[in-house]
Amino acid sequence: MTDTLAAPTSTASANSKIPVTVLTGYLGAGKTTLLNRILTEDHGKRYAVIVNEFGEIGIDNDLVVGADEDVFEMNNGCVCCTVRGDLIRVVAGLMKRQRPGKPAFDAIIVETTGLADPGPVAQTFFVDEDVKAKTQLDSVTTLVDAKHVMARLDDSKEAREQVAFADRIILNKVDLATADELN
Repeated sequence: MTDTLAAPTSTASANSKIPVTVLTGYLGAGKTTLLNRILTEDHGKRYAVIVNEFGEIGIDNDLVVGADEDVFEMNNGCVCCTVRGDLIRVVAGLMKRQRPGKPAFDAIIVETTGLADPGPVAQTFFVDEDVKAKTQLDSVTTLVDAKHVMARLDDSKEAREQVAFADRIILNKVDLATADELN
């Protein structure tokens, strides 16, 4: 399940753009659980993680080794920060941590709140010239709760937007769904 996010299609180097994955999904779909799994796997990648300001930071406390304002350093070399203002400002701040020959991170994961429309988040990586010059939107990955997906698509515009914007969908909680629900 973590292969999709653990191995971006491109790897950052001194002269390349940093790949960005927008991780979205409706409330309870398992975004933070997946993110924690990615951060604890031994895959050799270091991620900058941006979490939406509306949710609590769900990163496992055992991973956090230090904090500087809204940026948290983790024991696996990743950094995590919260968006309390402008996503462009946060990405610009993260990019200042990059050093030629010794990058601070290999890729960025933006975890949105479960009620977010991923469109404006994804657009950030196309509209700001500085962000566009340094990053590349690699994927909008949506986690979907297999047991409750049909109900969420029926009653939530946000859930429909999350699925519509996705170029990758991870069907989660399949063990809780019946064969008919999976079909």
